[in-house]
Amino acid sequence: FSCEWTQACFRFREPYSDLAYALEAEEGGTRAVLMAVQAHIIKYLLFVRNTEYTHLERLCRISRREQGMALAVALAETLWAAGGGRTAVTCLVTAAAHAAPSRDCRADNFAERIQLFEFGEKAAAQEFIFDHINCFKGEGSHGVILYLYSLLFSRTLER
Repeated sequence: FSCEWTQACFRFREPYSDLAYALEAEEGGTRAVLMAVQAHIIKYLLFVRNTEYTHLERLCRISRREQGMALAVALAETLWAAGGGRTAVTCLVTAAAHAAPSRDCRADNFAERIQLFEFGEKAAAQEFIFDHINCFKGEGSHGVILYLYSLLFSRTLER
């Protein structure tokens, strides 16, 4: 992955601002992934989340916690769909290596540390993602790459 991809994460605009619902997206290849997730975030905030606010206020009056929940819902929803409505896989980076590099692949000290978490219920995947949301949002988290790996493993390499 290029430097652009390794630095990409899911970063929201300032909470309670006019653009509190919006992900920050730089120019380049990661923008397409971020915008696909952005669509699911807006869908959740406008049509699913229970709140007393009007439709436009639903997008602006959200806290940092609500931003995290919207992101968790969007990620879980897309991973669940990728898994055919039967499973979702979430990838997180751990401190210890879980795979040894082979002669065919160059070690990057990232892929070797990915751990897979598989879920048979969308709600369980969503709760897990929300509990680990900083793994996707934090600076240096490789959040977009982790999401991409999660999509691939949820869909399965065979499919």
